[in-house]
Amino acid sequence: MAETKKVPVWNQYSEEEKQALEKLCTGYREFLSTCKTERESVKEAVRQAREAGYRDLKEVIASGHKLEAGDKVYAVNMKKSIVLFQVGEAPIAYGMNILGAHIDTCRLDVKQNPLYEDGGLAYLDTHYYGGIKKYQWVTLPLALHGVVVKPDGKVIEVCIGEDEGDPVFCVTDLLIHLSQEQMKKNAAKVVEGEDLDILVGNHPFAGEDKEAVKAGVLKLIKEKYDIDEEDFESAELALVPAGKARDLGFDRSMILAYGQDDRVCAYTSLRAMLETEHVRRTACCLLVDKEEIGSVGATGMQSHFFENTVAELLNAMGVYSELTLRRTLANSKMLSSDVSSAYDALYASAFDKKNVAYFGHGMVFNKFTGARGKSGSNDANAEYLAELRRILNKHQVHYQLAELGRVDLGGGGTIAYIMSLYGMQVIDSGVGVISMHSPWEATSKVDIYETRKGYTAFLLEA
Repeated sequence: MAETKKVPVWNQYSEEEKQALEKLCTGYREFLSTCKTERESVKEAVRQAREAGYRDLKEVIASGHKLEAGDKVYAVNMKKSIVLFQVGEAPIAYGMNILGAHIDTCRLDVKQNPLYEDGGLAYLDTHYYGGIKKYQWVTLPLALHGVVVKPDGKVIEVCIGEDEGDPVFCVTDLLIHLSQEQMKKNAAKVVEGEDLDILVGNHPFAGEDKEAVKAGVLKLIKEKYDIDEEDFESAELALVPAGKARDLGFDRSMILAYGQDDRVCAYTSLRAMLETEHVRRTACCLLVDKEEIGSVGATGMQSHFFENTVAELLNAMGVYSELTLRRTLANSKMLSSDVSSAYDALYASAFDKKNVAYFGHGMVFNKFTGARGKSGSNDANAEYLAELRRILNKHQVHYQLAELGRVDLGGGGTIAYIMSLYGMQVIDSGVGVISMHSPWEATSKVDIYETRKGYTAFLLEA
């Protein structure tokens, strides 16, 4: 029987369960190591989906095939968001069971006019994305990921710094010997946003008298990648921590990696979706962009992509009407799959120990998030929580109820409040994270495994 008490789960596993846990976490580490941007995450999700028998919804519509129970389809939005559906046996107007996570994460974005030289050094100018502690991003080996699109439409995929033979990049810091003034600043000002520029070169180009180092960099990227300076104008390039996800701790009980908020919930949602068969209600997995900056834009949750795609799904099933669409959305149930803060004894004063997630205690549910007096929060209904408790207990999923942190200390939000606008039942659920929004975040393998189990149970039973 699952327990809401904070009882460690590790020693309750059979050898078979431990092997299943390690298999899941091995795949998760590989996903984290290779999918560090939204585009890379969507590309991998499509690969896995097609391998599991899913078809592109556009292709299905073009073929004239009428969707029926058991059919599996997906739709991609601008290569940065994806939604997957498995048509259930019940009429879709009764609602769907939806897992929704985000695949964007904090990073340093390269500006559109970025390359400059100063003091014999070449830099790329950046603008940070999401809520970060800026001082954490200095002197780290960084990799460059993204795309450059030429005026003729040619797309150049960029990934530099991940292979062992690749160069890496970094933000420099001031030596401690000259840091008396810097050390007097508060943490928000120790490193300014405009100072998060990336060191990319020092070798001057022979024969150039002015900005020879910049000229050398331009020559290299032109020869190797066919990128001209003007091509930065139509590029999406990001600096992310270089290196692979790793096991954390002597006991290998945890994972240390970049981008676990929220790819830990995205991966577990995707695996639950792809591995679940024969659903009663239509199952849906939604992986979206821009959550870290308010879910805005055409690829964020506030766009109409999801609603429009559900309308296309209904039409392909031969049941579309505006009323059916509204009933489908209102009768749906959702787990807003996003991370929660986990207890860190080094910062104990930030948490309410009675209402915090602990590593190794299972899947986390946040009845509400928000700030101060629950401002900006979706607050799940007690009836919905009771239903989820029944489902989790039936499937022996270990879970815990938590809040983000101590009251009035801060706050946060997810896509839950946006989906709740349709009138559906929504609650935040996912994995506890230590060092959230830092370049390297930590999670527990137990919590990852239990969360995937919980998502599967939800798709089958809700």
